[in-house]
Amino acid sequence: MTGGGADQDGAGQPDRRRATRAQSGAIGPPPWLNAPPVGEYPYQDTHDLRAGPDLHPAVLGLLPFIGVWRGRGRGGYPTIEDFHFAQEIRFSHDGRPFIRYESRSWLIEEDGTPIRPAAPEVGWWRPVLADGRPTDELEVMLAYPFGVMELYIGRLDGLKVELGTDAVVRTVTAKEVTAGQRLYGIVEGALLYAQEMAAVGQRLTPHLSARLPRVAG
Repeated sequence: MTGGGADQDGAGQPDRRRATRAQSGAIGPPPWLNAPPVGEYPYQDTHDLRAGPDLHPAVLGLLPFIGVWRGRGRGGYPTIEDFHFAQEIRFSHDGRPFIRYESRSWLIEEDGTPIRPAAPEVGWWRPVLADGRPTDELEVMLAYPFGVMELYIGRLDGLKVELGTDAVVRTVTAKEVTAGQRLYGIVEGALLYAQEMAAVGQRLTPHLSARLPRVAG
């Protein structure tokens, strides 16, 4: 009798649990399983201020930077040989209070002949708000495919931006990068920048500099 009672209770409990889940809607197909397909991403990201969404008021100070810039530069570091590179930087927006930053670069011979791809960068530039209004302070987040992410803080001064790292995060397999500084400026229709880096036991040392004329935007 005791054994029979235990079997009956054990058999009844799963049925009660299933009924409870059914009543609460916990079982059954998820609502998206048989839903119709969706179209392409419906919101435009633009580097051209003549097209696409209106620029958010918070990033009006960065308006001169929005566009596509392409040119060449020179790099070096105490642990490597000097090199020439070409680069394209794109600043774009989608109407929200930040700017998207994308950089593609490639090593070149001195005469401009391409050699191979170099380090790409992706990230976002965000103005710091105070009481809902933009200040001249910036937060810049950059990520690289070789396992490093950098958070810069800096200041916008007209057509000049100065940035310094607040934090550097690395994966366990990434090379040691500990700090960086960057200076950007728009001079005679071109984007100029200089970059310093502290890495692999070296102090902050000049690493990259380039002049990139505007090609779109």
